[in-house]
Amino acid sequence: MSVTVRVPAKVNVQLAVGAARPDGFHDLANVFLAVGLYDEITVTPADELRITCTGPGADRVPLDTTNLAARAALALAARHGIDPRVHIHIAKDIPVAGGMAGGSADGAGALLACDTLWSLNSPQSELLSLCAELGSDVPFSLLGGAALGVGRGEQLTPLAVGGAFHWVFAVADGGLSTPTVFQEFDRLAAGKAIPPPTPDPALLDALRTGDAAALADTLSNDLQPAALSLRPSLAATLTTGTTAGALAALVSGSGPTTAFLTKDEETATQVATALQSSGTCHTARPTTSPARGATVVGLDRV
Repeated sequence: MSVTVRVPAKVNVQLAVGAARPDGFHDLANVFLAVGLYDEITVTPADELRITCTGPGADRVPLDTTNLAARAALALAARHGIDPRVHIHIAKDIPVAGGMAGGSADGAGALLACDTLWSLNSPQSELLSLCAELGSDVPFSLLGGAALGVGRGEQLTPLAVGGAFHWVFAVADGGLSTPTVFQEFDRLAAGKAIPPPTPDPALLDALRTGDAAALADTLSNDLQPAALSLRPSLAATLTTGTTAGALAALVSGSGPTTAFLTKDEETATQVATALQSSGTCHTARPTTSPARGATVVGLDRV
């Protein structure tokens, strides 16, 4: 049997970052929204654990046990005393190192795929606990929809969303390392008082009511100045998208992907076309949110 799981990218519609903690992490108020760009993870029995990857940016995906998909298979196998002899194939469509949790998505997808392949039927609470051990964004990749993440972002509270939101994601050439962006955040914040991160009630209300204009007024990302400091060219991308008609724009997570919220599908197409022809990004992808979390989409005999 082979099992295929589809798992979505995310955008942070609010990313409030607190001061560095003694353990090196930062407390966050992280409002996640899953969007309709997906990786697909296929897991098949094999003689040993191995990983392959295809799709945009596949050459930059590690194919060893540093990959979160491999770590997920190893963690689940260790929990249940299973020999993790599986072939994990990642079909990439989420930008690599793009601030959209592509690696975390692969970890969540592999976890669900292996759980299904091995007929473990683990409760979601157990899978979310394993996800939290793997990384801060991995639990949300499993859950999908919309959620508030606190702590490192791994402590999730699902949020209601009142309708579909239309987005364009401008994918930059190359990636940005999340740890490097946080280091730049710390450098820029040195000597400044950083308030404890809290979710914005107006933003949560905009999500609940499905009001795109209200959401546009409340989008925020405390990592954006750090990402722009490391990649100043992103400013031109942001300007291009807003000039073309986006309601609002921001860097997605740690970047360098930039996100543009639009009022409708027609405007999203218009903004994507303008970005694509501007030379300020590698490609521009229109899509919608919210999206379902990790979902089994294929069970095949091999």
